[in-house]
Amino acid sequence: MPAAGLWALGTGAVWRAAGTRPASGDAALAVCNGIGLAAVIAHLRGWPRRRNRLGLPWLRECEGLGPELMPFYNPILYVSGAAALAALVRENRSAPRWLPLLTLGLVPVLIVAQHAEHWRLRELARRRPGWWNRRLR
Repeated sequence: MPAAGLWALGTGAVWRAAGTRPASGDAALAVCNGIGLAAVIAHLRGWPRRRNRLGLPWLRECEGLGPELMPFYNPILYVSGAAALAALVRENRSAPRWLPLLTLGLVPVLIVAQHAEHWRLRELARRRPGWWNRRLR
């Protein structure tokens, strides 16, 4: 399943669980929010970037998306990261505070996984030129 579809399904499932679970589910949700924050950090650390006027990292390209799409992609990353951070601070109060910090150790693993998936998709696009994802050639 493509990464974006899996991410969307996972986000929907976690969102639904967050609205229906008792506070005892905060630890699991804190881990999910920590992984979401780690994924955003991995993107901002693992792909070519520069600093914007505010001094924040700003991707120049990412996963085959060129500079023309970065004005849209970067805000998506920042909103996702801010939402995960806000949930950790405001929503997961009964979870141990150290728990989501453990997930930040996934950042290097996620960087490798992102690049491996990008390489796999580029190879697929090379072998099957008619494949839908022409941005990866």
